[in-house]
Amino acid sequence: MSAHKHIDKASAAGLLVALGIIYGDIGTSPLYVMQAIIGTERISREVIYGAVSCIFWTLTLQTTIKYVILILRADNKGEGGILALYALVRKKATWLTVPAIIGASTLLADGIITPPISVSSAVEGLRILYPEIQTIPIVIGIITLLFVIQVFGTTIVGRAFGPVMMIWFLMLAVLGISQVLGHMEILKSLNPYYAYELLTHHQGGFWMLGAVFLCTTGAEALYSDLGHCGRGNIRVSWIFVKTCLILNYFGQGAWLIAHSGELLAGRKPFYEIMPEWWLLPGIGVATMAAIIASQALISGSFTLISEAIRLNFWPKVRLIYPSDQKGQLYVPSVNWLLLAGCIGVVLYFKESSRMEAAYGLAITLTMVMTTILMSAYLMLRETNKGLIGLFLVIYLAIEGSFLAANLLKFTHGGWVSLLLATVIALIISVWLRAYFIKLRLTEFESLKKYIGPLKELSNDISIPKYSTHLIFMSNASHESEIESKIIYSIFYKRPKRADIYWFVHVETTDEPYTMDYHVNILAEDDVIKVTFRLGFRIEQRINLFFRKVVEDMVLNKEVDITSRYESLNRQNITGDFRFVVLERYLSIENNLPFTEEAIMKIYFAIKSITTPEDRWFGLDSSSVKVEKVPLVLTPGQKIRMRRVYT
Repeated sequence: MSAHKHIDKASAAGLLVALGIIYGDIGTSPLYVMQAIIGTERISREVIYGAVSCIFWTLTLQTTIKYVILILRADNKGEGGILALYALVRKKATWLTVPAIIGASTLLADGIITPPISVSSAVEGLRILYPEIQTIPIVIGIITLLFVIQVFGTTIVGRAFGPVMMIWFLMLAVLGISQVLGHMEILKSLNPYYAYELLTHHQGGFWMLGAVFLCTTGAEALYSDLGHCGRGNIRVSWIFVKTCLILNYFGQGAWLIAHSGELLAGRKPFYEIMPEWWLLPGIGVATMAAIIASQALISGSFTLISEAIRLNFWPKVRLIYPSDQKGQLYVPSVNWLLLAGCIGVVLYFKESSRMEAAYGLAITLTMVMTTILMSAYLMLRETNKGLIGLFLVIYLAIEGSFLAANLLKFTHGGWVSLLLATVIALIISVWLRAYFIKLRLTEFESLKKYIGPLKELSNDISIPKYSTHLIFMSNASHESEIESKIIYSIFYKRPKRADIYWFVHVETTDEPYTMDYHVNILAEDDVIKVTFRLGFRIEQRINLFFRKVVEDMVLNKEVDITSRYESLNRQNITGDFRFVVLERYLSIENNLPFTEEAIMKIYFAIKSITTPEDRWFGLDSSSVKVEKVPLVLTPGQKIRMRRVYT
């Protein structure tokens, strides 16, 4: 209950951080949406009234009602995003894994176009004043700088960006009002009839939904950043943000109606509604806002990857928590991959107008998948089935229409984001399938039957002592079980004599900030198993956590950690601790089916370039032994050989 109170709370500082972090994408859409709708056609009053009406009702139905009012309710202990939603419903049906994988993949892939299209649209405004200027180097430089500063955390970024976004949204409102006052008839677009007329009676009107959809592409990032800003801050700040956006869209519509019958011919309606004396400062503010537009994608991607790791959807890459504040996260590998992707998009498309043609196709799939998962969540909460059906029908119809219209973008560059989404989905699928293959074939044994042998080994002075305290990292979730490969390592590979054998298992919970542990003393001062229950947003600092467990046990007189060497024991010196991490590799002694062999080979190839197990667990490298053990998934066929006597 307290967690819900925390995320529902709104504060002045929280509202400012929310403005700086999550509204960049949706907040900078006025830079290019109206230009994308008009395209190369002559400006038509019918199209303008209909398009502005479509934008208003899209922001109302899609962003406000679906995301801000409904989907933000589906938080996982304060965390949001499509994978947090999946974690809430995954036990209901196994097939829900499919929409989760599709939604996560398309969200990451299409988001790569967000920084290039926002920054390019803003920087290209400089061509009004300097027609010969080369914008591509400027765009790449700005995007690179943004990704570099991510290491400092989203709080610092949010505090720096919040005031800028406040100025940006106020500028949107003022510019919009200045045009609306000159053409009040544009307010007729509030009537959904004009949107209906455009979509059903105007030639090609339905296909304009692909461009209209660009006004709401940032809605999914809004949900993904729930853990960074809190539901209360998002809902309150959205009232201000939506008001400013609507005023600007209506203002651009008013200017376009005043120029009915003309061609845009490269003109940008957003900059055309600016007074000439404000043009240069306006371009500067727009560029700053466009830089910030990338933040929603970046912070949302970090959250998405951390949740994917916990769900066994993604390799264990390094996660950094820049501050003690909840929600602060930095993922170096994802940061640099996103940067490379953004630079590639800029170099490939070159112009923002070409990016508009490709943008939005994949994200419509994300929204459809979120609708499906949200329906499962509502069923889990035992919501009225009629209301669930109504929700499904309305939003599948809306998003299905957007998807159909966006399919036109496939040949214009939409294939780029779909290709990236396919690659990401394949990685997720391989990782998840490999996890289940290993789980199915991993052998576990009861620790209790080895207590006697472990005690004997501990007292066998004919074997050199390996360590006073020997700690094995284990995947066995049952408190009295252990993997057979650990038993093999202790007794067969090289007998490892120790005074106390510790077995540590880390269980990642569906809740974000759990920090619990349980101790099972199987043999006093000889065999102990410790199970950590850590939330998926808790950094794996097992070295530190284990030390705390030992300190508590010493205080409770449950264990004696004094060195067993006589000379050291007399001086009351603590014994040495040594961790052993078993790193698996694919054994050549396998007879796998072709598909499973390919999956495991890809799995181990990816694993070889990601964070090693010892670093993932946050272990001190000076006291860790990484031991390679073969993973024999399926034993090879029996070899028949004939002995020949000469």
